[in-house]
Amino acid sequence: MWATPDDSRRTPIGAFLRRTSLDELFQFFNVLKGEMSIVGPRPERPEFRELLEAEIPFWMQRHLVKPGITGWAQVQRGYTSDVAGAAEKLSYDLYYLKHRSLALDVAIAVKTVRVALSGYGAH
Repeated sequence: MWATPDDSRRTPIGAFLRRTSLDELFQFFNVLKGEMSIVGPRPERPEFRELLEAEIPFWMQRHLVKPGITGWAQVQRGYTSDVAGAAEKLSYDLYYLKHRSLALDVAIAVKTVRVALSGYGAH
């Protein structure tokens, strides 16, 4: 089940952690273990992976690089809650794959800080 803005599962503490992106800090352990990078296509939850592979052409292309804590799709599109939104975010992931560079990674990191401070796209 995708989260929604009025999700009944959200607690006040969880909402604060999500809004401030503090819940993402734990992902740095995955970076240190070499399982993720700081910038790259954001991994999708396993529950949705099979559905997205079946519904969205080229979905698996985003797995050509390590997943990232933040990515072009996250800072451009924010949170999505359906297959159509995931397909739109894939277009940003494919753009990232085609134009990957240190300059783009730095731009994504800077925009991520702005997004985290604004709370944009947090559910």
